[in-house]
Amino acid sequence: MARITAGLASSHIPALGAASDLGKTAEPYWAPAFAGYDWTRNWEAEQKPDVVILVYNDHASAFDMKIIPTFAIGCAEEFQPADEGWGPRPVPVVKGHPDLAWHIAQSCILDEFDLTIINEMDVDHGLTVPLTMMFGRPQEWPARVIPIAVNVVTYPPPTGNRCWALGEAIARAVASYPEDLNVQIWGTGGMSHQLQGPRAGLINAEWDNRFLDRLQGETQELRHIPHIEYLRETGSEGIEMVMWLIMRGALGKTTRALHRHYHVPASNTAVGHIVLEPVTETLE
Repeated sequence: MARITAGLASSHIPALGAASDLGKTAEPYWAPAFAGYDWTRNWEAEQKPDVVILVYNDHASAFDMKIIPTFAIGCAEEFQPADEGWGPRPVPVVKGHPDLAWHIAQSCILDEFDLTIINEMDVDHGLTVPLTMMFGRPQEWPARVIPIAVNVVTYPPPTGNRCWALGEAIARAVASYPEDLNVQIWGTGGMSHQLQGPRAGLINAEWDNRFLDRLQGETQELRHIPHIEYLRETGSEGIEMVMWLIMRGALGKTTRALHRHYHVPASNTAVGHIVLEPVTETLE
């Protein structure tokens, strides 16, 4: 059967994509941010995941005020990089895994999660920047990708508890898929940042690192953080971190951190990244 072998989380800062595309990753400003992903790129080359379930939010590229799905799953054969106003990023087309995506959609809907099924969708920096950070600049992405788009732009976003529970439902769906697949699930977005208003440029490193701490082990404290705490402590865009909880919920009761990276600043935010593996209980 298919199995979720690891969970990754990362900021999806658009400036990281631009720095990569323009060959600026070795410049003094950007080098420390990218260096924190060296371990992960080497590790991914060893792990060779077949499929990445990539949780991200769209930034008015595929969706606008005409339609705002809370949770949407991409079930297409492929997804083109979006033109966000300066042309599509020069990265490979994202290849989907329709069979597993449709299986997850069916399983989660019957498990009482009403996913919106998307059969045509361009994907923006929220999805392509994490692929660049984890895989570098290959001719083709080395894994198939199933996009899970989450509304964290327009009020009301889903609660952390609902996101965690969706991760649990996705894990059940993957475990019931008969093909032997190595599946990873990634949560993206964050960390603390605010792009407008009197608090523009806000970064709360203490809160961010405490959040990273609580992704590890057995604690489920993160699923109960209210929206107002994200807003107060991490800025108006910090709510993106609820998407990390879909990843964490899919990993089961206990996790172990394999790698962790935090760097300030990158553009006007913090870079956060963690690699987790589920801890399987064994009987003595």
